[in-house]
Amino acid sequence: MGNPINKYNNLPIQIKASFWALFCGVLQKGIGVITTPIFTRLLSTAEYGQYNVFNSWIQIFTVIFSLNLCAGVYQQGLVKFDEDNRAYTSSMQGLTTVLMVIWGVILFVFRNKLTGLLSLNIHQIIMIPVVIWSTSIFGFWLAEQRNFYKYKALVFVTLTVSVLSPALAILLIKISDDKVTARILGGLIIGLIAYVPLYCLHIKRGKKFFSAKYWKYALIFNIPLVPHYLSQVILSSSDRIMIEKMVDKSAAGIYGLAYSISLIMTILNNALSQTLSPWIYQKIKARETERISSVAYISMIGVSAVNLILIALAPEAVKIFAPAEYYDAIWIIPPVAISVYYMFIYDMFAKFAFYYEKRVFITVASVAAAALNIILNYIFINKYGYIAAGYTTLVCYIIYSLGHYLFMIRVCKKFCDGVKPYDGKIILLISFAFTACGLAMLLTYNHTVIRYCILAAIIIIAVLLRNKILEFIKNILKMRKSHDSGKAEIDAR
Repeated sequence: MGNPINKYNNLPIQIKASFWALFCGVLQKGIGVITTPIFTRLLSTAEYGQYNVFNSWIQIFTVIFSLNLCAGVYQQGLVKFDEDNRAYTSSMQGLTTVLMVIWGVILFVFRNKLTGLLSLNIHQIIMIPVVIWSTSIFGFWLAEQRNFYKYKALVFVTLTVSVLSPALAILLIKISDDKVTARILGGLIIGLIAYVPLYCLHIKRGKKFFSAKYWKYALIFNIPLVPHYLSQVILSSSDRIMIEKMVDKSAAGIYGLAYSISLIMTILNNALSQTLSPWIYQKIKARETERISSVAYISMIGVSAVNLILIALAPEAVKIFAPAEYYDAIWIIPPVAISVYYMFIYDMFAKFAFYYEKRVFITVASVAAAALNIILNYIFINKYGYIAAGYTTLVCYIIYSLGHYLFMIRVCKKFCDGVKPYDGKIILLISFAFTACGLAMLLTYNHTVIRYCILAAIIIIAVLLRNKILEFIKNILKMRKSHDSGKAEIDAR
């Protein structure tokens, strides 16, 4: 068998970095999940709702204020300007800083008018650009560490911030009257302590706060993508804002908890997506798109099965994560958890448009889904209450994934000799079966014995198919190892 430690030490640096990057992502979300039951008991449903509304505004304003400069354009620039990456990094931080100062002044000037519009107090409004700036700085550093396979510092910083942020927030909540602001400050203070030194380090190494060349490149590249980024955020965040405005903060808190529990499954989604993405891009490049489908179908079935287990355990999950006043969240978890599946399959389709740089297709699908989400929320929250938002989210993600599927067909017709990477009937069968089973599970929430029997049946089927499941996991790991090894050989040359 060999010594596992020796095997690990002999792995290429690229594979080690991929593993630890994945570990850090799971760690951050995992600690967030673990601390949720603490915060739901320290905060009332109204306070928890206001905190969710603040986070929703942060996600929206991050796109508008920072233009998401620490995302795709920065990662692409590290490769494009590899001989001058330090100056590129420092100039990107400089541009982000200037944008935050401008928006910070605007928010400060109009702070009194914005309190009613955003449903936040003045202190929270003033903190918005600071929170966005600090997370952007971490985003730049994180992308750089991954690009150059420097995983040790990544693990240390991620672990430290992930543990200390909620710990300080809990302490501040206990000694503060404004518990929502205290919750926000806990993460912000630790973030500034950890990220400001990283900012200074990049500025010192790059020695270039302003660069007309790099600023122009970043703005031209990212501004056209803002509608896409913003639409994605609106699709995932507008529900809580609209519920707070149209119902109340308590309803937003209950909905926010259901959404948070449902998104636990995105840990699996992201891990699987990060593993499959390089392999899928390889197959697209090699014009072997027909080989993608078999892996994709099994991935879809796996994601749907795990989400179905979460849906089955929703009543127990809510009891663990929050006190009794949050219990209505169980009726929101099924549609949102099903939406998580559609988030996964949309990415499988969108990769073709991203690879062939068809940004218009990407933007049209995103903007249409976001606009529809706002319209449906306005109609159905008014008519049926805040629980309806979970179902409008599901409808919009189904349409979102369908739009990307249709655009994928158009892209493949033009660039892949008309070869369709997936059989639409198979995807429809998997998706319909999962959606129907997930929604039907709602009928069992008041019949615990029936629900547990169904859950037991799912587990028994998984056990019977364990060999095929293990074989699939091994094949996935081989794909990742093959990709990372190939990348290591290219880098070595």
